[in-house]
Amino acid sequence: MIEPVALKDFFITFFSAALIIMAGASYALLFAWSKVNPKTSIKLAAYSAYLVLAASVAELTQTAHFSGYWLIISIMMLIGYFFAPIGIWHLCVKTHTDHDLTTTEEDKL
Repeated sequence: MIEPVALKDFFITFFSAALIIMAGASYALLFAWSKVNPKTSIKLAAYSAYLVLAASVAELTQTAHFSGYWLIISIMMLIGYFFAPIGIWHLCVKTHTDHDLTTTEEDKL
């Protein structure tokens, strides 16, 4: 049976789980923003948000006593959080490219 989180660790578990969500969203947002506005500082901020995410996953894994397949799920989640914004960006770029950018008079009517 899984060892439950001790009451003294409940706040740390809750905070690290919430930080995973916030850091993951920040990484995705900053990654997309760095693609639209190619500044090095934005890309560094995106990777910094990912490092916060990785630290939060490590803290949650330790505090919640993850082992075995739960540890594998945590690692897979961390890998997925890294590659998902990259894949979504490429998908958006490829689906929104317009092959016919010329407008004729008939198209305006």
